[in-house]
Amino acid sequence: MDAFFASVELLRYPQLKGLPVVIGGRRRREEDELAKLAAAHGGPDHIPTEAFPRLTAYAGRGVATTATYAARQFGVGSAMGLMKAAKLCPEAILLPVDFDEVRRISRLFKRIVADIAPVMQDNGIDEVYIDFTAVPGADEDGGRVLARHIQQRIFEETRLTCSIGVAPNKLLAKLASEFDKPNGVSVVTMEDLPTRIWPLPCRKVNGIGPRTDEKLQALGLRTVGDIAARERDWLVAHFGRSYGAWLSDASHGHDERPVVTESEPVSISRETTFERDLHAVHDRAELGATFTRLCEQVAADLARKGYVGRTIGIKLRFADFRSVTRDTTIDAPTADAQVIRRHAGLGLKRVDLARRIRLLGVRVGKLSRG
Repeated sequence: MDAFFASVELLRYPQLKGLPVVIGGRRRREEDELAKLAAAHGGPDHIPTEAFPRLTAYAGRGVATTATYAARQFGVGSAMGLMKAAKLCPEAILLPVDFDEVRRISRLFKRIVADIAPVMQDNGIDEVYIDFTAVPGADEDGGRVLARHIQQRIFEETRLTCSIGVAPNKLLAKLASEFDKPNGVSVVTMEDLPTRIWPLPCRKVNGIGPRTDEKLQALGLRTVGDIAARERDWLVAHFGRSYGAWLSDASHGHDERPVVTESEPVSISRETTFERDLHAVHDRAELGATFTRLCEQVAADLARKGYVGRTIGIKLRFADFRSVTRDTTIDAPTADAQVIRRHAGLGLKRVDLARRIRLLGVRVGKLSRG
């Protein structure tokens, strides 16, 4: 889906189409402000554009969930700190995330896709993989006709656009889906590797992270083609047997992963980044309330999805950005908030809390059906 979180908000505020809009920030406070504006002007779609909160006024630690394409032209991107985004595009409009509406439309667009092409893998709230090999008409114009049909159906039902990559496998399809955003269809074949895939920066490949990219750059490998030009044994020698072999396969467009229609989650977690660094003693009440809320949210997520878990863990990130985790495995699986709170609290006691805390998280793993 194209700039999904932002596009969902533009359904509510159509007057902002074409403007730089960033989604993120403090949800409750900004929702209250927008509700007051809507009441004063006769509805959300009647709020004057100049009345919306601007990114330049933001102060805090929030990150951008996403941004409209108009904002992306200034360099604003997902997961970017809002303070940094404000320097790049101070006049961008800042809107909070409506998670309930995002989830509703996510379920809707996936249902539309599944009706057309049932072999579908859920890949997050705004993305799916589809194997439409067996769908009637799949070969017409290299898959473009079916892709356009999917786009049309999604737009008719949601008024939102999506971009589709058509390719022989998941790795190439993921790359192709980014080629012609928004509302694009890109078809990539193995014959297109030299002209369309090899010139791409290494970082574009899903599975090459920042650290690997740094190492690749240090070795003089800046594009996918640079990796493809190296011998498989050389890549294995520098990156290990498994990952080096994967780099070789990926750079040549090979990916044997099937489209998986059902998968079980490994764990369920919740975390929050504080607006200011908190101290375990001086901010004990605030930390305790947040900790309890996170445990309750994880418990509610487990209950809603029908899981229980045996491993209860915590995650802390300190002011110096160093992170620690602690896990405890209990005898009987649980989805009870009090049990999660008690064992997560024991995990906290195993951490030196002298440093100020930037982020706090709670996780339940080793899941099974409840």
